[in-house]
Amino acid sequence: MTAWEEIRGLIDRRDAHAVAVRIVELDEEARKEVAGLLPGYLKTLRGRRESWEGLDDYAEVLRAAGAGVLTGAAAVATWLNRRDFTSRWGSPYGDTERIMAILATRPAEWRADLAGRLVLRLRTGEDRGLPLALALLRATGIEVPAHDPLVVGWVSTVGGLPALRKDPLFDAMLPRVFEVQGVGRALQWENDPARSLLGALRTLAAKDGARRPMLLQGCVRRFLLGGSAAELRFFVRLHEALDPAPHEIEPHARDYLRLLPAAPGPVAELALRHLRGLDGLDPFDLVEGWESVLFRPERKLVRAGLTWLDQRVRLSPELATSIAGPLALVFAADSTELQDRAVTLAIKHASRMDDEGRDVIRDALGTLPPDLGRRAFAVFGGEEPAEPDPRDGFAPSPLPQPDAPRRMPDPIGSVAEMVPLLDGSGDWQEWERLLAGFVALVHRDRESTAAELKPHLVGRYERLYGGDYHWNRVDRWDQVDHWLIGAMCSLSGIAPMRGAWKRKLPDTRRLCPPHLLLLHRAAEIQMAVEEDVVPPLLLSTPTLTTGHVAAAELVTRLEVIEAAGVKPLAADLQQALLRLPRERDPNAAERAGRLSSPAGRLVARRLSGARFEDPVVEVHWSRSAPAYSTEVKLVPSLHAPATGLPLVDRMFAASPRHGDEVHLSWWPSMFPSHREVAAAHLSGQLLRDQWRGPAVGPDHLRLLAGLDGPPGVAVSLVLAHVLGNPDMPEAVDVLLTMAGRGDLQAAELGRQAAALVGYDQVKLLHLTAALESASRQGAHEEVWTAIAAALPLLVPQAGRRPRHGLTEFVALAATTAACCRARGAIPEIEAMAARKGSSGLLREARRLHGLLTAKEG
Repeated sequence: MTAWEEIRGLIDRRDAHAVAVRIVELDEEARKEVAGLLPGYLKTLRGRRESWEGLDDYAEVLRAAGAGVLTGAAAVATWLNRRDFTSRWGSPYGDTERIMAILATRPAEWRADLAGRLVLRLRTGEDRGLPLALALLRATGIEVPAHDPLVVGWVSTVGGLPALRKDPLFDAMLPRVFEVQGVGRALQWENDPARSLLGALRTLAAKDGARRPMLLQGCVRRFLLGGSAAELRFFVRLHEALDPAPHEIEPHARDYLRLLPAAPGPVAELALRHLRGLDGLDPFDLVEGWESVLFRPERKLVRAGLTWLDQRVRLSPELATSIAGPLALVFAADSTELQDRAVTLAIKHASRMDDEGRDVIRDALGTLPPDLGRRAFAVFGGEEPAEPDPRDGFAPSPLPQPDAPRRMPDPIGSVAEMVPLLDGSGDWQEWERLLAGFVALVHRDRESTAAELKPHLVGRYERLYGGDYHWNRVDRWDQVDHWLIGAMCSLSGIAPMRGAWKRKLPDTRRLCPPHLLLLHRAAEIQMAVEEDVVPPLLLSTPTLTTGHVAAAELVTRLEVIEAAGVKPLAADLQQALLRLPRERDPNAAERAGRLSSPAGRLVARRLSGARFEDPVVEVHWSRSAPAYSTEVKLVPSLHAPATGLPLVDRMFAASPRHGDEVHLSWWPSMFPSHREVAAAHLSGQLLRDQWRGPAVGPDHLRLLAGLDGPPGVAVSLVLAHVLGNPDMPEAVDVLLTMAGRGDLQAAELGRQAAALVGYDQVKLLHLTAALESASRQGAHEEVWTAIAAALPLLVPQAGRRPRHGLTEFVALAATTAACCRARGAIPEIEAMAARKGSSGLLREARRLHGLLTAKEG
């Protein structure tokens, strides 16, 4: 057996250990033989596999073979980094010790050459070749190449201080830790003081006084290089762990000042904190620092900067004039709290300012709100701020008038027109036309329709009728297209299954009521096809795009069915009754009275006055707190007198269920005269988990807005939920349309919005933005009514933290109240306005209360 045959056998068995042992025993001639044949054997191995499969399971045995027989360091470096060996999971190789043992037989100069080449081939700090490159660097002792991925990888592998001190790479790597991009991200989560680089460096600084200045200066140097908060997090922790004293900060004060204007927040906070501890800063440096920090957008930093400014002026009154410019910057801030604090400080130190400083303050008074401007004017003089009229510049837009409902397109008229729709998702109108067209075509010419459909059904029926072996078979038909294709297959004789409508319905107890009605309608079409009792047409096909069926059209359809001597389909009839308009049609009622069938007499009673009563809709919220999460439940319920029609009663007197529904867009059109019923069923689908996202959106809301019937709690709930979604700005247009029709229950909208906020289903800031947009477009009165109803539910009790965004919500309340000239105190706002404090929320509450209690005139 030749050397190659022996090594090849070990490779085939993937025995990397045996290859490592045998390869170093080969003589020079045997190594040349293996080296000449090894690369070609890769093609043989790849040929045994699919093109998408790699050789990751052969990687270690092949690396061992190549490391032992290839001649040049460049060839070995290339071989060890071949893409063929890269695992699809990207985990590091586990063969470092094995490869090092193989390479130990090579000359020292050769191994040093290989070490440098492997380092320069590193592409990231997580490169699979990193462990071997580090091991060779440590073993050879060569000068560490200046290669950034090496540094990022090294910091990710070091342990505690004992291991760090023994590492021969430590002295070369440490300065580069503060220079290389990527180190901060690799270390951003380090917080273990015993086993991390952070803890090791802190301990090193405590034990080695010579290292401490280098570490502190390295942190500052890294801050000045810039980067995101995540990239600098490790260095902020290290800097604070070193806890520098003022005498260590003072020589580098100018560097810390340079960090104040634009460094990430945590770095700027660090710099400000240490600068505040210095007593010997030059006045010009102080002013530069104040202006830098007071110009920043972070309120926390501005507050700290104002405190710093106040402390220094109290200690050094001669600096009073110098604070005028920095304070003027805060006058223009977007926070009334910060503006108030700046005015307070300006007034506090006004007596120590010279004329130049007072002039700076006077020139900036115009950027303050009127009440703060008047406070400062009383001390500094100048031009007195005018009291603005809150309605100045307010010109409400007219509310939009809704479009009249359009007539529904005619049913599908041919098989050729029908087939393309079977493969698309289609909207509810297309599916209504599809069902109606199929029924009409089958009744008109069953044999011809079956013959035309049959070529298009091959390949479709297996999913519905396939045997148990068929992995993709649908055991329960829970979509309308399942039933329609099933009916077509039965009609064409492709896959007859007598009684499929009995066995293929899902568990009806678990179905949402509208979904149940849809499936019953589809299943009875399947049944009618199987039993050859297909009526000439469907009764419930809408005549308008809202879903309504005109009373006169329904009577005409019943006349056609009676003339044909067949019975209408039961679920189809009940759906048709749900789609009748609310307004009376005396002529249609008179014609219906002449119908003789039971269905005709039922329709006649409905048209003559026995309409369905609107159910009472309620919404119940609950919050449970299991061990792993908090679950919020929303349970709507409907209550109405029984009608004697089983499917109608399920729609009107049931608790809507939550489910993974596929026909939600159909639901509003099923209750066009009872929008609150449609909204109640949709509200059961509002709360979705983070993976599936919201199920109910602007399209459903727009359909609801076009329906008839009194809106109530459910419609308001759906509207509030969609308004609170920042990805659905179309909700504002729907609100405006409903306001234009007079259908908006604004107070109920406010109460439901407050409930959604309280149960953490929408964010108050997003809701505020939507309501503000609606107010600007003419719905200011409706928006004020909604906000006034929501505020008592959102104002926190004394001592409780306000919800995030409440300040902006109260500010919008004040704006809309002023536009509407609203009057009448809200007790909760009155109580809040009386609390002590100067926060932005309290200031807005006082402004709102003042507007609501102001005298007219």
